[in-house]
Amino acid sequence: MRSRTPDRLCAEAVELAREAAAEAAHPGTVGDYLGAVADADRVVTHFFECQEFGYRGWRWAVTVARASRARVVTLDETVLLPGPEAVLAPEWVPWSERLRPGDLGTGDLLPTEADDVRLEQGYTDEEAPPPNSVVAEEPPTAPRPAEIGAVADELGLRRARVLSRLGLHLAAERWEDDFGPRTPMAQAAPASCQTCGFLVPLAGSLKQAFGVCANEYAPADGRVVSFGYGCGGHSEAAVMPTPPQPPPPVIDENRVDALALHDTPPPDAATQTRPGETGS
Repeated sequence: MRSRTPDRLCAEAVELAREAAAEAAHPGTVGDYLGAVADADRVVTHFFECQEFGYRGWRWAVTVARASRARVVTLDETVLLPGPEAVLAPEWVPWSERLRPGDLGTGDLLPTEADDVRLEQGYTDEEAPPPNSVVAEEPPTAPRPAEIGAVADELGLRRARVLSRLGLHLAAERWEDDFGPRTPMAQAAPASCQTCGFLVPLAGSLKQAFGVCANEYAPADGRVVSFGYGCGGHSEAAVMPTPPQPPPPVIDENRVDALALHDTPPPDAATQTRPGETGS
């Protein structure tokens, strides 16, 4: 694209542009003149530095123009725009992509899209006759959510949608990353959760690989763990040792020794015979 040469009269209207920027900005925040560019024939935009706090690298852009064969330049637009080195906010990301595990708080609602790949219909019309069959009375249509819910409730399923294979696979990957066989705790464990008495197996298609830890002293208490996970709280890790018996004390302080209060002869001394005497 061929660059235009700025119109002379519009390019010389620097003071007109500065006055317009000063009127739109806070007092004293319009800085040095940064130059001008031609937007079209007889249309020029002048740039001024913005010295307002919080707008580093931004600049005031004032567009002026004049009509064909006119000698008077008029004001077109005044706007604050970011420059090449402006500090800008991060690129906007939809909330569905910003959401992380643990962000859902009390009272928050997390809607699920109708085409969420992690879910699939709990009841489908797969048993319906083919469209060209003689028993097909009307063209088959996709079941509506209300119909799915009614059938699921009648069959006791009570769920219009269930986890798809992809949803199960993603859940299994997350659980194995947190409490799986490759974690340092599992590597140092004496045995795996598969043989632990505190493991409560899951129901459904994941029951062959995952369960819930029910050991209140284990680091994964109440969490879904892989059968390959393990910790020191394994039910069969060790038998409680018998407390050792202490050796007998050198000085028994619990025994009472009988001590004489006076120096009296022993009770059998009076009956003893002195030399030269005969007993009567």
